[in-house]
Amino acid sequence: MTPTPGAAPTPPPLNGAVDVHAHFITPRLRAAMETAGHGQPDGMPAIPDWSPESALAMMDSTGIAAAVLSVSSPGVDFGDPTGTRELARTVNEEGAVVVRTYPGRFGLLASLPLPDISDALRETHHAFDTLDADGVVLQTHYAGRHLGDPVYEPLMAELDRRAAVVLLHPTSPPHAEATGLGWPRPMLEFPFETTRAVTNLILRGVRDRFPGIRFIVPHAGAVLPSVADRLSVFALGAGAESADVLGALRGFYYDLAGFALPRLLPSLLTLADADRLLYGSDYPFTPDWVAEGLAATLAGSDVLTPEQQALMQRETAATLFPRLASSGA
Repeated sequence: MTPTPGAAPTPPPLNGAVDVHAHFITPRLRAAMETAGHGQPDGMPAIPDWSPESALAMMDSTGIAAAVLSVSSPGVDFGDPTGTRELARTVNEEGAVVVRTYPGRFGLLASLPLPDISDALRETHHAFDTLDADGVVLQTHYAGRHLGDPVYEPLMAELDRRAAVVLLHPTSPPHAEATGLGWPRPMLEFPFETTRAVTNLILRGVRDRFPGIRFIVPHAGAVLPSVADRLSVFALGAGAESADVLGALRGFYYDLAGFALPRLLPSLLTLADADRLLYGSDYPFTPDWVAEGLAATLAGSDVLTPEQQALMQRETAATLFPRLASSGA
């Protein structure tokens, strides 16, 4: 719609939000994905374009003060341990350059070269101690081992020691060609992948053993609001009697990337308080015009009070990412 000459510009839908679910794609990462056969990642049509300038334009038009960048699925592991280690280091260094170039506008969630635990621990030290990363992003599984598997215990212990912020991100499950029914995996498999990983973290006791880790569950909790009571009951007869499923779910943070309304957000609020909600755009895998429309729907909804909107858009994120607390303020 063409604006009326002389009319005041339309204000952005959000008010200085901190976007905790924003992705970046550098030329080096794009080349690695294409070489590994991921030119249509997870069944999507193509790798989207990204640059700091295009991200800032989208942020300004949407009312996002700062975005915490992470690498989306399929991540940095394409089957060669040396290549995985080198690519993780490269994208983390590149992300850190973006953060330094645009102080206050971007944060960084580092990628780890999993499934090799020793390499992941080394990169964790480098990310936090050298690059000053704001946290890490972990996929729901690596080489078929979902988070919660005992193989990740040393990494979880280190992340707990650091009280790290960890964004969980779904990826295509094993045998995705069959389970995805031929559709892009983000449509169905991503929500189920998130739910599998969170369930495993709870029922295997990881959430209890490592309470210092501040996990962010993506996409408004995925399928968890629908199956929470079912998980809680089944845990009693599945060898996880000590697991407090509903209590654990209340302790996670949840970003609202994707289609949180009209159904998911009201359901999620039966599991988590409003001070556990965070804004997420999922840009650039969600195009700028879609992200702006979803933000407008979210900001205009009466599901959250004005006070709860402020928590979701900015205030809760400021407690997780204090370096970005004053951005755009």
